[in-house]
Amino acid sequence: MRSALLLFGAALALCGAASAQPLPSYLGSTSAKQTEPVASLTLNQAVKLALDANYSLSSARYAADSSEGIVLQARTRPNPVLDVEVEDTARKASRTTTTKLSLPIELGGKREARVAAAELTRDIARQDLQQTRADVRSQTVAAFFDVLIAQEQVALSTKTVEIAHDAYRIAGRRVEAGKVPPLDADRAQVELANAELEKAQAASSLKLARYNLAALWGNPSPLFTKVEGDIAALPGRPDLDDLTAALERSPRMQSARLDLERSQARIAVERSKRYPDLTVSAGVIRNNELGRNQMMLGVSIPLPFFDRNQGNVYEASMLAYKSRDDYRGLKIRLQTQLQRAASEFDIAKSATQRFESEILPSANTAFDRAKKGFEAGKFGFIEVLDAQRTLFRARVRHLSARSDAYQALALIDRILGRDSL
Repeated sequence: MRSALLLFGAALALCGAASAQPLPSYLGSTSAKQTEPVASLTLNQAVKLALDANYSLSSARYAADSSEGIVLQARTRPNPVLDVEVEDTARKASRTTTTKLSLPIELGGKREARVAAAELTRDIARQDLQQTRADVRSQTVAAFFDVLIAQEQVALSTKTVEIAHDAYRIAGRRVEAGKVPPLDADRAQVELANAELEKAQAASSLKLARYNLAALWGNPSPLFTKVEGDIAALPGRPDLDDLTAALERSPRMQSARLDLERSQARIAVERSKRYPDLTVSAGVIRNNELGRNQMMLGVSIPLPFFDRNQGNVYEASMLAYKSRDDYRGLKIRLQTQLQRAASEFDIAKSATQRFESEILPSANTAFDRAKKGFEAGKFGFIEVLDAQRTLFRARVRHLSARSDAYQALALIDRILGRDSL
C-alpha cells in the first residue's frame, strides 16, 4: 500500500509542477485613452482615437495574444497515466492490487517540430496585428481628409451662392433699368437656386463624412464640429524603387513569408508523427494471499505497420506548395496596387499644381471680366453664367484632385503598413 501511495504522490507532484507554469495573459494598453474633442479635431488626435478604441484593432490584439496559448500548448508534454486494478474484490485475503504509473515519451522530434510551427503561428498573428493597425490608421487618415475636403466643398459652395446671389442682384438691377430682358433675371435666379442646392448637398456630405470618421473609434454621434489640417501643400512620395523595397518589409508580406515557413514546419510536424511514441510504465503488485509486494516494469510501443501518417504528410506537402504560390501571388498583387497608387498620386498632384498655377487663376480672371463687362453692358448674361459655371467646375475639380492625392497616399501607407501622413 505504501508503494501505491508513493506512486500516487509522484503523479500529483508531476501535475503540480505542470500547473505551476506561468500562463500568459492579455494586458490592455496602460496609456491614458484620449477623449474626443468637442470643437476642432487634428489628424494626430483622430489617429490616436482610432488606435485606442477601434474594435477591429482591439479584436486583432486579442487574436495575437491568443496565439501565445498555441505556443504554450505546443510546449506541453504528454500527461502521465495512473492505473489501478483490483482482482478478486470479494475476498480480501486473496485480493491482488496492481498500481501502475505510465509515462509517454515522444520520439522523432515531435515536440520540437510542434513548437516551431506554433511559434510561427504566433509570429504571423503579430504581423497580422501590425497590418490591422496600418489598415485602421490608413482608414482614419482617408476619412479625416474626406471631412477636410467636405469642409472645403461647403466653403466653396457658400462662396458660389454668394457669387450667384451677386449675379442675380446685378441682373435684376439691369432688368429694372431696361438694359436686358427679364429672361436674364430668370436665368440668374435658376443659377442661384442650383448653387443653394449644391450647398445643401455639400453640407449633407460633410455630415456623413463626420459620422464615418467618428465611427472608426466607435462613436455613432461625433462630438467634434470640424477638423483642422493643411491641404494646401501636398507631401511628396519616395521613388518607386524605394516603395518596392519597403513592400518587402510590410506586415502583409512578412505574414505571407512566415506562413510559407509555417507550412514547411507543418511538414516536419507530420513527418515526426511517423515515429511511434514510447510508453514507459512502473508499478507495484500487492498480493494479499502471498503477503508481499511485487515490482513491475513495462515498455510499450506501437508497431507502424499500416499507419505511418503518410496521408497527413502528403496533405502538408501540398499545402506548402499552395502557401508558396499564395506568397508569390500576393507579392505581384501588392506590387501592382503600389504602382497604381503611386501613379494615381502623381496624376492627382500634377493636376492640383496645374489647377493652382493655370486653371483657377484663368477662371477667376474670366469670371471677373465677364461680370464687369455685364455691368458695363459689354457682355450678355450668358457669358456671365458660362464664366461662373467654369469657375465652379474648376474649383470642384481642384478639390477632387486634392482628395485623390491624399487617398492615394493613404492607400500607399496601408499597403506598406507604415505611418507617413
